[in-house]
Order: sequence, then structure tokens, then C-alpha cells
Amino acid sequence: MERRIRISAGPVTALATLNSSETAARIWETLPITGRANTWGDEIYFSIPVGLEEAADAVEDVEVGDLGYWAPGTALCIFFGPTPVSIGPKPRAASPVNVFGRIVGDAAVFSDVPDGAAVTVEQATGRVEMSQSAAQT
Repeated sequence: MERRIRISAGPVTALATLNSSETAARIWETLPITGRANTWGDEIYFSIPVGLEEAADAVEDVEVGDLGYWAPGTALCIFFGPTPVSIGPKPRAASPVNVFGRIVGDAAVFSDVPDGAAVTVEQATGRVEMSQSAAQT
């Protein structure tokens, strides 16, 4: 069964799919999660109540749309473009992250999320819709 989540951040609502990793399973079990967005280039991150170790396959170089768990900050990261440590147009984490999922559709919508915006991550069940604004279309 595919695990899907809904991420609401400021004016943005998006769906994501989770992979089969232990990190994804632990985050799924903890949902819903709320926090406040911190922006770092084209990345949003916020601390979550999940304490995990860095996975053996953790990476610094990620893809646009990847979701990562950053163990040193117990943070969920949403990558939608280059960060201050990127080499070129791809995102790069500050240090290795456990990639545990991927945004469905255009992750660039997260560029509309201001620093400090409320973020909610929850299990997506049934029919779900995505939007770029708080008003569903």
C-alpha cells in the first residue's frame, strides 16, 4: 500500500509519497506533525518529534522534490531548489539526510512559503486535492 501524506505550509498544500525506508515508517507513525517553517535557500525545514540516526544510505546531494530527515536537527526537510551549499541548480543538504519521500507534482510551489509559516504534515487518505493557495480549487 502506497503511503501518501499531505503537507500544508502557509499558502501551499501538496501531496507526497513515502518510500519503504525505516525513516518513512517512523515518520508515518508519528503523523500528524505540526511546526514552523525555516527557510534555507530553496529548502524548508522544521524540527519534528522523531529521533532517528543517520541512515547508512543518507546523502547530501538530493533531487528537487525530495523529502529528507536531518538527524542532527531532528528535522523534516522539503527540497525544492538550490540551497546555500548547492553546487549548481540541484538541492544539497547541509549534511547527509535520510531521503524518505517525494513531493507529487511541482515542488517549486514551496517557494511561496514564508519563513515562520505554520506547517502541518498528515496522512492523506481518500480523495485528496493539491493547491498553491489556502483556498482549495
